[in-house]
Amino acid sequence: QVTLVESGGGSVQPGESLRLSCLTSGYVDGVGCMAWFRQAPGKEREGVAALDPYGSRKYAESVKGRFTVSEDSAKNTLFLQMSNLNPEDTAMYTCAYSTFSYCSLSPDSYFYWGQGTQVTVSS
Repeated sequence: QVTLVESGGGSVQPGESLRLSCLTSGYVDGVGCMAWFRQAPGKEREGVAALDPYGSRKYAESVKGRFTVSEDSAKNTLFLQMSNLNPEDTAMYTCAYSTFSYCSLSPDSYFYWGQGTQVTVSS
């Protein structure tokens, strides 16, 4: 049973930073992809960042240079460091896990999902 629990969301002003965490359990370390997705009201779910078992990262164009995905394997935790946030980043952020070795930013590739943590950016 794979479980994913996000934390770290909140309300910030434009230009500020947040770090999201995703505590994971029940999967085999070194197998599969971990990713962050987001969904704003009235919009489709969007892949934000993915991390494969070999350390390669993939980012959506809208967050390149501002967001960084990383992990602490010893703590079974995936992180999303978000900098220079803007109101367009407001969304529910969810982490996900796929057993595929090739990481995609398409939600169709992911089988396990957390409940999400809300990020709101406004002045």
